[in-house]
Amino acid sequence: MGNKLVTTPSSIIEGLLKPESYPHRPPEIQLVQTQMSFVFLTGEYVYKVKKPVNLGYLDYTTLEKRRFFCQQELDLNRRLCPEVYLAVVPITMSLHPPSVIASAAKQSLVIEGKGKAIEYAVKMRQLPQHRMMDVLLRGNQVTSEMVTRVAEKLAHFHQKAETNSKIAAFGKLDVIRQNTDENFSQTEKYIDVSIPRLKYNRLKKYTEDFIHNNSVLFAKRVKEGRVRDCHGDLHAAHICFTNDICIYDCIEFNDRFRYSDVASEIAFLAMDLDRYHHSDLSRHLVNAYVELSHDEELLKLLNFYKCYRAYVRGKVEGFKLDDPYISEEGKAKALATARSYFELAESYL
Repeated sequence: MGNKLVTTPSSIIEGLLKPESYPHRPPEIQLVQTQMSFVFLTGEYVYKVKKPVNLGYLDYTTLEKRRFFCQQELDLNRRLCPEVYLAVVPITMSLHPPSVIASAAKQSLVIEGKGKAIEYAVKMRQLPQHRMMDVLLRGNQVTSEMVTRVAEKLAHFHQKAETNSKIAAFGKLDVIRQNTDENFSQTEKYIDVSIPRLKYNRLKKYTEDFIHNNSVLFAKRVKEGRVRDCHGDLHAAHICFTNDICIYDCIEFNDRFRYSDVASEIAFLAMDLDRYHHSDLSRHLVNAYVELSHDEELLKLLNFYKCYRAYVRGKVEGFKLDDPYISEEGKAKALATARSYFELAESYL
């Protein structure tokens, strides 16, 4: 009975908000939630625990799967942010014997403890929040030189990123259609909630027409090796300007979302810069990347992929409306954000 209590998500949260659960006894712990993870910020380190959820495109429902994807997260993110991703660590349970005050044995969680793991976490160095690109954008503190450095890092990364026949297949028309069709099927339930029906129909028609009319271009991109093992979730909140540029939190849970045309990756960040009303920096990013990579054809796909990426972000924000761990205030914020992303997607038509 006691064992069951500590392995529920609410008990994991409760346990990991206590300083004594950590080897370095942090004076303050902050919990941040995503749709798929609980993230515990402890000052020096961050511990990321995956939620036991199956969202269709990811499955974290067993401890073994969560451990596997923790390791995937560590390995994949070390490509662009090696010094931040430290280890996959176990979370164990400590049993304290009955005392004079308490008649029953008391349980507590221990992160990086010994014994049988009841959960796993990815351990990272905590990055400075004030140096995150999204924070800097809000304060108009991102310069064109900083964006050039990001473009250089991405061009170098994409040049070295793995590609083979299996990865290249993810750039074929049937997979692109699968990705876009999934977007629209998964947002049907949010029509007239986060996205008006007219907007939904317009975006769907534009997407289907573009894919149909550009089949030769998509095939050419595959043949030329432009489909690679990318980051997959490249927006401003995942870029930190420290001594180096750390680009973190790539997609580890589904290869299909990471294996993509490099044009889609650049369009993602360019779209996000547009969202922060920095279209000048968005253009600068694209131009710098095209010059470095000699990939001028990317420009023909830019608005299509900007629209696609904005729609994905709107969809993911909408999913938060059904998350039982997110507060009503959090859901109201997610709804407003989802609507703004869908408006941005429409602006690229």
